[in-house]
Amino acid sequence: MSGCEWVVDARGCDPEPLRDPGRLRLLLERLVADLPLHPVGAPLWHQFPGEGGITGLCLLSESHFACHSFPEHGSLCVNLFCCRPRADWDFASYLKREFGASSVEVRRIERDYGGLSAARKDPPAA
Repeated sequence: MSGCEWVVDARGCDPEPLRDPGRLRLLLERLVADLPLHPVGAPLWHQFPGEGGITGLCLLSESHFACHSFPEHGSLCVNLFCCRPRADWDFASYLKREFGASSVEVRRIERDYGGLSAARKDPPAA
């Protein structure tokens, strides 16, 4: 059994959407609908004062979603962990379209919970 985690870095973003809590809420709503995911409570959002960005966190029955926007750097960092495998989601297209990202790096990490692949690991040297 394994899960998957996406670590996403969007760079070259337009600063204005990175300050807009509605745009980040919409990102979470799209992920929830498209994958499908199940929030276990209301997401938490913190908007930093002035020209600062936003930090968001949502506990999912599948695990969690977190995001951090940095308008001063034109950057958006997203982390989504699901306890069961999911189809890939097109983070790059969405973040380029909705946040004006010039580049998006998506890393998908398979998280093995100790099944066969863990049993195949070499034992420690004596």
